[in-house]
Amino acid sequence: MSDDTIRLVTIGRMLRRRRRLFAVLAVVGALVGYGASLLFPPRYTTSASVLLPGQWEQRELLTQAEIATSSEVVDRAAAALHWSGVDGIDLREQVGAKATDGNIIKISGTADSPGRAQRLSDEVAQQFVSFAARIAGDNAGSDAATESEALRQQVVRTNRRITDLADSADPGRTVESVQARTELAKLRTTLADAMNKLEQADGATGKANLVVMGPAARPTGEAPPTRVHLVVGGALLFLLLAVVGHLVTARMNRRPRTGREIAGALGSALLGTVDVPGERPAPRPEGRGRGARIGGLLGIDTPWDTPPPQTSGDEEGGRIRYRRVLARLRDRLPAPRRLLVVVPDGDETARRAARQLVAEAGSDALLRVAEVSVERPMVPDRDAESGALVVLGAGSRTAGELAGIAEACADAGHEVVGVVVATTVLAPRTRAAARPPRHTAPAVAVGDDARGGSA
Repeated sequence: MSDDTIRLVTIGRMLRRRRRLFAVLAVVGALVGYGASLLFPPRYTTSASVLLPGQWEQRELLTQAEIATSSEVVDRAAAALHWSGVDGIDLREQVGAKATDGNIIKISGTADSPGRAQRLSDEVAQQFVSFAARIAGDNAGSDAATESEALRQQVVRTNRRITDLADSADPGRTVESVQARTELAKLRTTLADAMNKLEQADGATGKANLVVMGPAARPTGEAPPTRVHLVVGGALLFLLLAVVGHLVTARMNRRPRTGREIAGALGSALLGTVDVPGERPAPRPEGRGRGARIGGLLGIDTPWDTPPPQTSGDEEGGRIRYRRVLARLRDRLPAPRRLLVVVPDGDETARRAARQLVAEAGSDALLRVAEVSVERPMVPDRDAESGALVVLGAGSRTAGELAGIAEACADAGHEVVGVVVATTVLAPRTRAAARPPRHTAPAVAVGDDARGGSA
C-alpha cells in the first residue's frame, strides 16, 4: 500500500478488518469524553440586543462591540451584580459581543445556571448603554440642547438678512449692487455651514440614545459543548486517530509482499506460491502470551492492508501447486533429499502450507518442520539435511526479520535452497477445503524443535 493512492475501498477494508479494535477505541473515546464532561460544569448562554439608532458605519459598529466587552463596562457590571468571588477579570471570559445587521449589538453572557446567564447579559447591556451615553456626552443634554437652539436662531437671522439684502439690492450695475451681491453670497455660505453643524449635532445626539431591546431570554438548554457533544466527540476523535494511524503505518510499511521480493530478502530462489484455504484455525493456547491473546481478540494479529483473498479453485488444482514446488525442489537437491522446513513462529498460513508440503512429499523427500521465533531466531543445527526450505505467508514479515532468519540458517550450517510463499484463499462453499491425501503418511512428524534462543 505504500505506493498506492488512499481510496474509499481501502478505508472500507480497514474498518471491516479492524472493526473490533475500532469498536473498542470508540468506547474508550466515549468514556474519555464522559470523564471530561464531569470535569467541566454545564454552561448556559443567552444574549441581550442593543439597538444603535441613526446611521452607523461598519467600523463604528465594530468599535461599539469592542466597547461592550471592555474592562470598564465589565467591571461596572461585576460591581453591580455583587457575585461572591467573581470580579471583572472572571466575567471578561464569560462575556461576548458582536455586531449584526440592523445596527444591533448582541451581548452574550455565559454562566453556570440559566438565571445567572440572563442577569449577566442584561447587566452588561445596561452598563454598555450607560457608558456609551457618557462617552457621547449624553449626560450633558442641556448643553447640547442650548447649542442646537442657538444654531437654529442663527439660521433664522441669516435668512432674514438675506431677504433684506435681496429686497434692497439695486438691479443696476453699480458698485453698491455688486457689494450687496457679494455680501449675500457670504451669508449663504454662513447659512450652509450652520445647517451642517446642526445636522451633525442632531446625529450625535441620536447616536448617544442607545436602546436595550428587552431583557435577555432565559436559556433552556446547556451551551455547547454539552455532555453528549463531548462523548460523541471523544468517540469520533479516537476513531479518526486510529484511522490516521493505520494509514500512516501502512504508508511507512516496507514489508516485502511479492514472492521475488521475499526471496531476494532471504538471498535464495523462489520455488513457487501455494494456496492455503482461509478457514479459521483452532486456537493455540500454548506459548501465547497475554499480548498475543489480546491481539487475537481484537483482530490485530493479522495485517489489514493485504489484498482480499481470492476464491480457490478445485482441490486438485491446489495440490498441483504443491507438486510443482516439490518438483523444482528435486531439481535443486542432490540425493538423498532431506530438508529442514523453516516456518516463522505465529505464521499460521505458513504452518499449514508446510504441513501440506510434508504430506504431498511423502517418502519422496524427507522434510522436518521447525518453527523459528522471529524476534530471536534459532534454527536447529544441521544433521542430515541438505539445506533449509523457508515457508512463510505473503507480506507477513519485514525485510529485517527475513534477513535474521537467513542469518540463523547460515549460523546453523543450513543453506537456504528455496523459498515458498503461502497465500490465503477462500475455500468454495460447496465442498470442503483441500486436505492432505489419506493414502500417504508424512515422512516425519511435524516438530517444534526451535523456539526462542539467540542466533
